[in-house]
Amino acid sequence: MNRHVLIAGTALVGASLAVSDASAQASRPSAPPVEYATTSSPAKDGSPAWFMRGSYTLGRPTSVAPGGKVTVLERTPARGPARANLVPYCDRSIICANPAGPARTAMLRLTYQENLGYTYQYPYNIPAGPGGAVAVTLDKANNLWVLQRTPPGAPKLFKFDANAKLVLTVPESVTGDMLKAHGMKADADGSVWILDTSWATAKKISPDGRLLQTIGAGRRGDWDEAKGQRLLWEPVMIDFGANGDIYIAQGHGHESPNDVDSKDPTNTLGNSRILHLDRNGNFKNQYFGNNHGPGKFYSAHGFAVDPKTGNLWIGDREDYRIIILTADGKFVRTLQTTNLVCAIQFDAQGEPWYASGQDGQFLKIDRDGKVVGAIGRGMGIEEGQFMEASYWSFDAANNLYAGDTNIARITKMVAPKR
Repeated sequence: MNRHVLIAGTALVGASLAVSDASAQASRPSAPPVEYATTSSPAKDGSPAWFMRGSYTLGRPTSVAPGGKVTVLERTPARGPARANLVPYCDRSIICANPAGPARTAMLRLTYQENLGYTYQYPYNIPAGPGGAVAVTLDKANNLWVLQRTPPGAPKLFKFDANAKLVLTVPESVTGDMLKAHGMKADADGSVWILDTSWATAKKISPDGRLLQTIGAGRRGDWDEAKGQRLLWEPVMIDFGANGDIYIAQGHGHESPNDVDSKDPTNTLGNSRILHLDRNGNFKNQYFGNNHGPGKFYSAHGFAVDPKTGNLWIGDREDYRIIILTADGKFVRTLQTTNLVCAIQFDAQGEPWYASGQDGQFLKIDRDGKVVGAIGRGMGIEEGQFMEASYWSFDAANNLYAGDTNIARITKMVAPKR
């Protein structure tokens, strides 16, 4: 039987929110919430007020009705071949999660009070099917492209026009069977690039849905230009310089597939990196996260090119920080953050924002990293909430368009009229 789950939009301090039934609880041991010395703060020094709230545990598939209402479904038996173990989970790499640390479902999450006056709309209806809308991007014609994590055989890439009408479904024969669809970005020509972290590819798709270019070979590894070895390692996000140069951020962090000192001679480095190519895909350089001293980064989950300076902003997610490099890889500075940096974007004025992942918000920051504005009502499935706020896009009016890594729902966050 289907069941609606309602979460109040108020501060919940010290609580763990969960879809609870006997079967779910039996398979998921409970853990006490993590204790924090401070659980709230008023607005001060230009930053909005914040409070700590409990995590929301989904644990089951969902469906999304027109208008954005999420329904939690009963679990159904898995179908098709098992895919979870095709890429081993992290257990040896230096960037693995701490096994002695708390479960994510037990964490309290720092949530800022919304202060920018945005409202929420749900005009986009993704075709029925399981899997979260992991990434979206707007192309130069204001079409919204959506990348979804769907089962093998199902389409993964959809294009909606400016009126939110579905105008193109790209078949899997073009995108390939994406083991872990991740980031995407439209380039200046109107094509879109889609990334598969586990199959380690970046693919360029034309505006009419044709495959134009593939970077990577369908298995993770190290790029060695001298050997003609052009492999990607956990590609997570892509962006472009003003001159069309391509930057591919690689390194998912706690899901490292343990490639440090691998027996595979093409895959031995096991650390995060930024690959720098020219607009035609020719190698220029690569910048490793363990080679920059104060600019070290263990993951490169969030990534964007600063339109004002050309600098590279790298979201080192699990270390709660943003690393800034020049376009040619020289260290500039580190910005410490209050939340997970799952994605980075620059708005229509060229100012920085980041998505806080399972903390469920989009945060506007100044160039020193201080949070000055917040959109989103935290982790959950109700209006304005996100199970995981991640890759998103701005239009010229600073409206935000965002997917949800865990739910097939697109949220349009409408900027207030000035």
